[in-house]
Amino acid sequence: MCRWAAYIGEEVFLEDIVTAPCHSLIAQSHCAQEAKSPTNGDGFGLAWYGERPEPGLYRDILPAWSDPNLKSLCRQIKSGLFLAHVRASTGGATSRANCHPFVSGRWSFMHNGQISGFEKIRRRLEASINDDLYEQRQGTTDSELFFLLMLEEGLDAEPQGAVARATSRVVEAARSAGVDPQLKLTAAFSDGQNLFAVRYATDGHAPTLYTRDGETGRCIVSEPFDREGQSWQAVPPSSFVTMTRDEMTVRPFQPSLAQLALAG
Repeated sequence: MCRWAAYIGEEVFLEDIVTAPCHSLIAQSHCAQEAKSPTNGDGFGLAWYGERPEPGLYRDILPAWSDPNLKSLCRQIKSGLFLAHVRASTGGATSRANCHPFVSGRWSFMHNGQISGFEKIRRRLEASINDDLYEQRQGTTDSELFFLLMLEEGLDAEPQGAVARATSRVVEAARSAGVDPQLKLTAAFSDGQNLFAVRYATDGHAPTLYTRDGETGRCIVSEPFDREGQSWQAVPPSSFVTMTRDEMTVRPFQPSLAQLALAG
């Protein structure tokens, strides 16, 4: 499983979240404390928003702890909204195209989790995506494909509904293929104005998610990066989080088809 952190608020240097804290993503890349795998060395990535509507993107296949470019960029770049990710592959080669975050227009997306049995339903899901969106697919991960499903399901207009409908499509594809629908989904994504996150799993055991209000803004992370003197709040399973610079809301997240699949 991967580790990630996202921030929205006043402009800060990326290093304040990504590299400088005592249990930063750099530390978590080789010693995560709340992940199935303590090592997240299969690449990393950053997506940050500045003067343009589309995010800047930097990804590479080196372990985050061994890339001096990452530390240098984080020390120099300031942003009021950014996503950062360190990868532990659950499928798909270690390549730049498979590193998170993924971007499409003004949207950015990163994920911690997996679609179990993905190899048996991948072709079915890919064939269901319209040609224009499928042309954007660069890698081979289930995470990138799920992001494209979200976009097709109306992410621009209704973020929570789009994630719910994408989840239902995955469950439906698994059931049609005779595969037990198992999806773990702890993800963050942004349109450049707001920051969204979801914590959900079909088996009820979703990967961890935490939020924190700070002096300059709000963070949402898969694992706290500073365990001393900070007030972290665990996000309940089956939740959808919306963050702006002014407020945060947490709503229940329960895709109806996933519920039916479990009941059956």
